[in-house]
Amino acid sequence: MSKKSNPINEKDDSKRDFLVVSTYALAGVGAASFVWPLIDQMNPAADTLALASTEIDLSSLEEGQSITVKWRGKPVFVRHRTPDEIKQAKEVLIDDMRDPQADADRVANEKYIVLVGVCTHLGCVPLGQKTGDIKGQYGGWFCPCHGSHYDHSGRIRKGPAPTNLEVPSYKFLSDTLIRIG
Repeated sequence: MSKKSNPINEKDDSKRDFLVVSTYALAGVGAASFVWPLIDQMNPAADTLALASTEIDLSSLEEGQSITVKWRGKPVFVRHRTPDEIKQAKEVLIDDMRDPQADADRVANEKYIVLVGVCTHLGCVPLGQKTGDIKGQYGGWFCPCHGSHYDHSGRIRKGPAPTNLEVPSYKFLSDTLIRIG
């Protein structure tokens, strides 16, 4: 006995296939529309992206002067070092340091030091940017909260801070213009 094809069953099968495919497609679109906002909210906010980098004109900064700028909500110390400060920073024996790092590894241009002005011990802002500030035993920066002393290159020399002051990513766009970030 041969099985005859039934045109009604074939129509029902094709309708069923269409319904299954369209249901899966609609479920996929629904899942994507649910997941997209969750993924999109992980992107940085517009105000955060605006703070991602900042440009600083150093042309008005004279030898021995410092400025503090805000970058990503943190103070950044920029100092135009004197020849004596550069000499002292280079002559230090790094073998005696807690966090050994040569001055040349911390600067892009030896005249200027750029540091995140946050003590690496408990997050205080060290003194040393203003003319009358206590600069610590090594002439750089001093955190009065717990007594951390930093040198002219921002390296920890004495006190409880475990590491040197952070050097943010920056580059010189010209002789007197830098971009941080």
